[in-house]
Amino acid sequence: MQPDPANRMKRLRFHTGYALLTLLVFAIEVLIALYVRDQFVRPYLGDVLAVILVYLGLRAVLRIGVTAAAMAAFAVAVTVEFGQLIGIVHLLGLSNSAVARTVLGMGFEGWDFVAYVAGAGIAVLAEAAATAAARPPPRPRRGP
Repeated sequence: MQPDPANRMKRLRFHTGYALLTLLVFAIEVLIALYVRDQFVRPYLGDVLAVILVYLGLRAVLRIGVTAAAMAAFAVAVTVEFGQLIGIVHLLGLSNSAVARTVLGMGFEGWDFVAYVAGAGIAVLAEAAATAAARPPPRPRRGP
C-alpha cells in the first residue's frame, strides 16, 4: 500500500519564528567555527548549539512535538558522533573539504554526548518556559 501524499504534506509546515531562530543559531555556529579556537566553546558549546540548531530546524518545517523534535535532534547528533568514530569524512573521500570536516567533525569524543543531552534539554526547557510565558494569567476566582 502506497503512503498517501496528502498525509505527508500535512506533516509539513513553515513556522517563521522557528526559522528565524534557526538562522540565528546557524550564524552563531558559523562564527564559532570561523573565529573560536579554544577547548570549551567550539567543541562543547558548539555541540550544544548544534543540537538546538537541528531541533529548531525540525520545528520550523515539520509538525512535530517538542519531545519528538528533541529526540530526533539528539539522534542526529549521536549519528554524526558515531560517524566520527568510524572516520566517515575519510570514508566518503571528503578529507579535503573544510565544510565536511567542520559539519561532520573529525574526532570522536565521548564527552560530546553530554553536550548533546544538554542541547536537547535546553530546547525542551526553553519550549516549556516559552509556553508558560505565553499562557494568559489565571482568572481570579469569585467568592461564594
